[in-house]
Amino acid sequence: MFTQTNKTTFFNMAMNKNTVLAWATWIMIFVGLGLIALGAFRYDDVAGWGFAAVGFGFFCNAWVFNALKGRV
Repeated sequence: MFTQTNKTTFFNMAMNKNTVLAWATWIMIFVGLGLIALGAFRYDDVAGWGFAAVGFGFFCNAWVFNALKGRV
């Protein structure tokens, strides 16, 4: 089937740095949306502001990861 070198080459070419950054960007966007939704709909007190702020921070990190695609 695959020799050891072919298997290693196959797995190395499956995900490169840009693909990893793209997946990390999407995951961070979904987590950020979830945290903002928790802050908006679940918690009515001061904790809701904290959840929304952390969700916005996830959006900022996702923006940075998206900007790094193609440069790393």
